[in-house]
Amino acid sequence: MRADKEENNQEMSTNLKYLSLGILVFQTTSLVLTMRYSRTLKEEGPRYLSSTAVVLAELLKILSCVLLVYKDSKCNLRTLNRVLHDEILNKPMETLKLAIPSGIYTLQNNLLYVALSNLDAATYQVTYQLKILTTALFSVSMLSKKLGIYQWLSLVILMTGVAFVQWPSDSQATAAKEHSAGSQFVGLMAVLIACFSSGFAGVYFEKILKETKQSVWIRNIQLGFFGSIFGLMGVYIYDGEQLSKDGFFQGYNKLTWIVVVLQALGGLVIAAVIKYADNILKGFATSLSIILSTLISYFWLQDFVPTSVFFFGAILVIAATFLYGYDPKPAGNPTKA
Repeated sequence: MRADKEENNQEMSTNLKYLSLGILVFQTTSLVLTMRYSRTLKEEGPRYLSSTAVVLAELLKILSCVLLVYKDSKCNLRTLNRVLHDEILNKPMETLKLAIPSGIYTLQNNLLYVALSNLDAATYQVTYQLKILTTALFSVSMLSKKLGIYQWLSLVILMTGVAFVQWPSDSQATAAKEHSAGSQFVGLMAVLIACFSSGFAGVYFEKILKETKQSVWIRNIQLGFFGSIFGLMGVYIYDGEQLSKDGFFQGYNKLTWIVVVLQALGGLVIAAVIKYADNILKGFATSLSIILSTLISYFWLQDFVPTSVFFFGAILVIAATFLYGYDPKPAGNPTKA
C-alpha cells in the first residue's frame, strides 16, 4: 500500500512538473508575442498606456495571491484575515524590505513594453536571456554563491550568442526602413537595463525568501502592493497629460487585457516552476519559447527575417541555458564487499 502511495505521489509530482513547464512555455511565448503585436498594431484612436497595464497586472497578481493564501487557509475567511494581518500589517519592517525589489520589478515591466515596441519578438527573447548572466553575477556578489566551471563556461557562450544575435545583417538593414536605427538602439538598451534589474531584483528577492519563513504568496502580495504604488506614480509622472485627456483605460481592447493577464501570471508561474521543476527543465522551457517566438515572428507577425548568424547565436544561447542548469553528478564510490 505504502509503495503504491509513493508511486502515485511521484507520478503526481512529475505531472505537476511538466504541467508547470508547459504553462511557463505558453505564458512566456504568448506574453512576448501578444505584447509585441499590441504595441505595433495600427488602430484608430489612442494606443493603450503601457504604464497603466503594468499597474493592472500588479493588482491582478495581488488578487491571485490572496486567493491562493485563502486556499492555503482551507477556504476560511477568518483564517485568511488573520494570516494577512499577522504576516503583513504586524510586520511592517519585513513588508518594507520588499519595496526595493518591487520598485525595480516595476521599472523592468515598463522597460519590457519599451523593448517590444522597438524590437521583434525573436531578437528580444534571445537578448533577454542575458538575465542569466546578471543573475549569476549578483548571486556571486550578494549571496556568495560559487559557480562551477560549466556555469562560467555557459556565461561566456551566452554572451557570445547574444553578440551574434545583435550582429547587423542585410535583412536588418531592410527592416531599418520600418524601424529606425534609433528605435532599435532604444529597444536594445531597454532589454539590457531590464536584464540588470531582473538579475538584481531576483537575487535580492531570493535573499529575503531565504532569511524569512513567509510564504512566497505573501511575499508576492507585498511585492504587488508596492509595485502598484510605484506603477501609479509612473502613470501620473510620465503619462499624466494623456491620462487626463483620454482616461486610464484609453485604447484598451481584448488583446490588451490578455497582455495584462499574462503579465500577472508570470510571477506565479515562475514560483510554481521553482517549486516543482529543476533548472534543466526550466532551460528546456526557455529554449522552446525562443524557438516558438522565432517561428511565430516570422510566419505570423512577419516582422522578422532570421539569418544564419541569428540562428547560430540563438543555438549558442539555448546551449548556454542548458549548460548553466547542468549539474554533473559525482561518480559514486564502489562499495566494498
